[in-house]
Amino acid sequence: MHRPSPPDDWRDANRAMWDERVPIHVASDFYDLDAFRRGEDSLRDFELAEVGDVSGRALLHLQCHFGLDTLSWARHGAAHVVGLDFSEPAVETARELAAEVGLGPDRASFVAADVYDAAEAVPDSSYDIVYTGGGALCWLPDIDRWAETAAHLVAPGGFLYLAEFHPFTDVLDYETASGVAHDYFSREPWIDETPGTYTDFDAATVNNRNVQWQHPLGDVVSALAAAGLRIEFLHEHDMTLFQRFESLRRGDDGYFRLPADRPRVPLMYSLKASRP
Repeated sequence: MHRPSPPDDWRDANRAMWDERVPIHVASDFYDLDAFRRGEDSLRDFELAEVGDVSGRALLHLQCHFGLDTLSWARHGAAHVVGLDFSEPAVETARELAAEVGLGPDRASFVAADVYDAAEAVPDSSYDIVYTGGGALCWLPDIDRWAETAAHLVAPGGFLYLAEFHPFTDVLDYETASGVAHDYFSREPWIDETPGTYTDFDAATVNNRNVQWQHPLGDVVSALAAAGLRIEFLHEHDMTLFQRFESLRRGDDGYFRLPADRPRVPLMYSLKASRP
């Protein structure tokens, strides 16, 4: 299906927004860097279960922000992890954090580059595991080009693992998450100028213009299949990682869900796609 051309400034606007939010996120309870420095990792239990043992494997994290999940995979035994992000401040923070926790360049390295340029930017031609997600795909206008790039970086016998916010959540109204307020199949870029960020909705921010896209689940799966990967599983989850809607409640496990008396809807999904 045809997608309208993105605004000319989409990449510069998004990069400026993310650059400004790096220090806000670093200081936030949401990421809790003090706990990470003490040895805790940031990966979710379902990700660890679905990815499995990473011992001795090379892992590439696309759109890694400041590398918390990337470094967590190294702590779980990955032989070498590479994180890629288009924000220079995020990448610099990731490198500093890696040094702080004793993960040298032989175990963890970070590259500042656009995800569409990843094949030319990362140090190796392919990786056992390509990992991504958690609000990554919405920043990309072309999901087919993303899938081709990611698939190109999966080594034979390796796989891509994606854990992402479910596109169905894009149609729900913000206050209650109970009604359909938006078009699931819209291909129009969504331009937002709301200040703040998901770690602090009240943060005073200047670079607020950003451009996002919604990618229906069928588009993501079809793009990966067309890029030569075999879909191993697609799981849908009734929880999410932050209070996307006012009606969500945080459980004892740290995840946000709709109240128990409400019908459940998918809030996240995860998939694994392998290269034979």
